[in-house]
Amino acid sequence: MKFAVRPLMSSALLASALLVTGCATKKHVKTSIEPLERRVDELEAKTKKTDSSVAELERNLSKTDEQVRGADARANQAALEAAKANERAARSSEQAEAAGRAASSAQSAIDAEKKRIAAIDERITNLDNYQVEHSESVLFKFGSHTLSADSKKQLDAAAGKILDEHRYVVEVQGYTDKTGSAEYNLMLSRKRADAVVQYLTVQHKVPLHRLFVNGVGSEMPAADNKSRQGREQNRRVEVRLYTPKAN
Repeated sequence: MKFAVRPLMSSALLASALLVTGCATKKHVKTSIEPLERRVDELEAKTKKTDSSVAELERNLSKTDEQVRGADARANQAALEAAKANERAARSSEQAEAAGRAASSAQSAIDAEKKRIAAIDERITNLDNYQVEHSESVLFKFGSHTLSADSKKQLDAAAGKILDEHRYVVEVQGYTDKTGSAEYNLMLSRKRADAVVQYLTVQHKVPLHRLFVNGVGSEMPAADNKSRQGREQNRRVEVRLYTPKAN
């Protein structure tokens, strides 16, 4: 009987030991593991909060980057507009300078023309103190403004007398007969006067500024246009040399 009781007691003691050990393990788990789990939960919560903050920060950075890019684009556009404005200003300045030069040139031309007109006016005024020194009447063929050989000889003689003078003016007046229209005769009379002036200035170097030239067409005839001889005398250019009156 002693041998039967001992195994039973051993089993009971082992069970008691296991029970005690199991309770101790649960208590250890409760006191050690649970705080760790809470700590892990807290860390996970903080991690999620941190992740949320990082995501918000990234969104804010993205908005900031977008705003910066927008500002850069506006700055680039403003720089482009400023460059265009500078270019327009430069063109306007160049145009203003060109307009100023043109105005200055135009004013110079006006001043020169005023001086020329004043000189002509003075010469015309002084004609009151001049008298006819010599006169030639150069004749032309019908419808022609070409100088004949005889006409050139007359002008050669007239040029010699002209160039002997120191103070003088020469009046060159072109005429026609009544044949043809008034417009045609006026044009033809001017061409005849121009032919005489060209001969005097080119062949004899008579200064052009001493010549008064005009064409009057069929007005102021020298003879009656009803006759052939009269019409021949009317197809003419009259050259008059004026010199100052002797005191």
